[in-house]
Amino acid sequence: MMMMTLSRRALMALAAVSALATSAALAEGQKPVDTSRLVSIGGAVTEIVYALGEGDKLIARDSTSFYPHEAMKLPDVGYMRALSPEGVLSVNPSAILMIQGSGPKETLDVLSKASVPLVTIPEGYDKDAIIAKIKAVGTALNVEDKADDLAAKVAADVDVAQASAAKIPEDKRKRVLFVLTMQNGKIMAAGQHTAADGILKMSGAINATAAFHGYKPLNDETIIEAKPDVILMMRDNGPGVSDAEVLANPAIALTPAGKNRALIRQSGMTLLGFGPRTAEAIRELSKALYGG
Repeated sequence: MMMMTLSRRALMALAAVSALATSAALAEGQKPVDTSRLVSIGGAVTEIVYALGEGDKLIARDSTSFYPHEAMKLPDVGYMRALSPEGVLSVNPSAILMIQGSGPKETLDVLSKASVPLVTIPEGYDKDAIIAKIKAVGTALNVEDKADDLAAKVAADVDVAQASAAKIPEDKRKRVLFVLTMQNGKIMAAGQHTAADGILKMSGAINATAAFHGYKPLNDETIIEAKPDVILMMRDNGPGVSDAEVLANPAIALTPAGKNRALIRQSGMTLLGFGPRTAEAIRELSKALYGG
């Protein structure tokens, strides 16, 4: 059921564009909260809480939080961008950690009036953003030392993964079209300032549709002109189109990716979460693109 929910809301889940300057500002002045009954909103936030060894403080999570496996045992309070105040308050939280962009605003207003501390964790799509997330969660949980250790470990791992991907010669780098959704033959793809664009750059690839910002539907002409070598999609966003259906799209069929039947599917949360497993995502994507 959770996978179906993620599929229906994949576009909304990934559509927010976040500037790092704004992200940094959100973390300023943050203070520790009562961690006795925590609710975590956002897959990366939940993953960081567990990575810090503080998972036992969580009493509920949102529907995008399905890693690690222990998180799935917690009550699901709803989808991060369509939260209801009743659903969140029903678990009697002492505080709520939520990724930037969670909402809607009306729900956040109700939660604020209910005197439930809300901690916004900054979003972003590079190594610095991951470190900012980890440190913001660490501050909120009053475990700054553990957060510093985790941040250093993750940063070093990302550096190694990026350094390896950077060895790919410029003239060998593949143009990748990230397809978020495909409905009735219409393709929604990733432009700049998206998680997909960020992970492609870190993995030594070229975003074939970097001419626009955010996620947008593409017409056939744009797809053909993008000339992608590879199509990249999520494999865990619920029932959707098959590989054969994607490659049979008339526009994609005319691209190098379509002609070579080059389509890669990877875990959406690992690929686009920008959390502790980002180095793993870089290595997996780079290997899928270039071998080795």
